[in-house]
Amino acid sequence: MVKIRLARGGAKKRPFYHVVATESRSSRDGRFIERLGYYNPSAKGGEQKLVLDVARVEHWTKNGAQVSERVAFLVKTAPTAVAAA
Repeated sequence: MVKIRLARGGAKKRPFYHVVATESRSSRDGRFIERLGYYNPSAKGGEQKLVLDVARVEHWTKNGAQVSERVAFLVKTAPTAVAAA
C-alpha cells in the first residue's frame, strides 16, 4: 500500500521534512516513490515553511494512497501557506 508521509532530514535538533509518497513497508527515511514537497517547522525570516504539490497529493489519494495524520493537516493548511508566500 502507498502512504503519503513525512521523511525526516536536517541536522540534530534542526528538523526538516520531505513529504513523500512511499510504500508503507519501507523505513521512514528510506526509499520513496515520489517527493511531493517539503515542510520546514523551524523556518525563519524569508524561508518558506511549507511547499507542497497539492495536485500530486490529490492524484495519489485518488489512486488509493493513505495520508498520514500530520500530512493531512499540512494539506489542509497548504492553500493558505501558498497564498501567504
